Amino acid sequence: MLKKRILAVAAVAAMAIGTFAGTYFSGTHAEAGSTYNHNHGKVKNVIFLIPDGFSASYATNYRWFKGKESQMDEILVGMHRTYSADSEVTDSAAAGTAMATGVKTNNGMISTSPDGKELKTILETVEEKGKSTGLVATSTITHATPAVFASHVASRADEASIAPQLLENGVDVILGGGKKYFPDSLIANAKKDGYRYISSRDELKGAAKSNKLIGLFADDALAPSLDRDETKEPTLAEMTDTAINVLKKDKDGFFLMVEGSQIDWAGHDHDAAWAMNDIAAFEEALAKALAFAKKDGHTLVVVAGDHDTGGMSVGGYGVYDANVEILRNVTATGDYMVTKLDASRSNVKAVVKEYTGLDLTDAEIKTVQTASKPDMAINEIVSERARVGWTSTVHTGVDVPLYAFGPGSDLFHGLHENTDLPVLMAKAMKIKFDGK
Repeated sequence: MLKKRILAVAAVAAMAIGTFAGTYFSGTHAEAGSTYNHNHGKVKNVIFLIPDGFSASYATNYRWFKGKESQMDEILVGMHRTYSADSEVTDSAAAGTAMATGVKTNNGMISTSPDGKELKTILETVEEKGKSTGLVATSTITHATPAVFASHVASRADEASIAPQLLENGVDVILGGGKKYFPDSLIANAKKDGYRYISSRDELKGAAKSNKLIGLFADDALAPSLDRDETKEPTLAEMTDTAINVLKKDKDGFFLMVEGSQIDWAGHDHDAAWAMNDIAAFEEALAKALAFAKKDGHTLVVVAGDHDTGGMSVGGYGVYDANVEILRNVTATGDYMVTKLDASRSNVKAVVKEYTGLDLTDAEIKTVQTASKPDMAINEIVSERARVGWTSTVHTGVDVPLYAFGPGSDLFHGLHENTDLPVLMAKAMKIKFDGK
């Protein structure tokens, strides 16, 4: 009798878990779920958002940092594998190429196969179908991830060759950093081709009236979100909103890629506060995409980091605890704090106190004063206080969460190769695409 009761309880529990899992992973979890997200309806537009360097550890720490579930949590559908053609650990060029072309390549290569063949991208394919296209990033717009969607070079370092290709490939909206890669002659030719050129946040506010738009807001990358107030640069959400408003005028639809570029850079620097704040900025951009998708009814939103950076952990340093809320008080990146140190670094304690609220010990002060990379030293002290661990200063090869919302989101359920993503986007739009 007892055995039968145990089996009955187990059966009920299994049914409950199955019901929950089916609800959660079908994209109906929390507020994001709606009849619309049951994958009915034609996919006219795709918005592909890439939080560079973002993995499950970043997602978990961000949830603690925010104090509640993120909008990413609400649309989780699966995971994807990130290795490149020549390594278990990818770089952004190879990962981006896989997500843009559906083909694995070697680290460092931009939409080019290991044997040097140019690979057709999902952006180029939808352009051939008459759709408008856009690229938005907080890095230089010629950096690896945005570059893979509309250029082909053997080395990601060749940003000067990438810039003209973005225009030659007819990308309708280009927003980010990288003025230094767009000489006056290139901008002049773009204007002749109908592009409006802007270079400040104020100009962006009225730019949605344009049909073709280039916005370059810094010579190099834009400032981290923590340091953005020191500039006249727009936020990722503002650029995303403008891009959507320009592209949505096309009756045939559009493809837009939005990258939160500097989550990755924060990971390389072990700057947990920078990472959390740039994830917050990315989530604001995602909110713009989801709001449009819910209203439009024919837009698929896909979110996928390209790889993990830094091997971040939740908790660490020999203690069963995490104090991520400490990061809420940090108001500048480690990079910025270093610019406030005097020549002898005698003011370390005061500077760190001003921008983090933390009182450094004598040993911690000495560590920063003698470090070859004082920014990294500050970041690791802050991380230790927050119990955010790090295992690497480069990328790692772990699987990365995959999120999707809207018609076609069911295609992304489960564990995928990163090469599956553009193929599935094309399938959702009923466009033939194999990337070769």
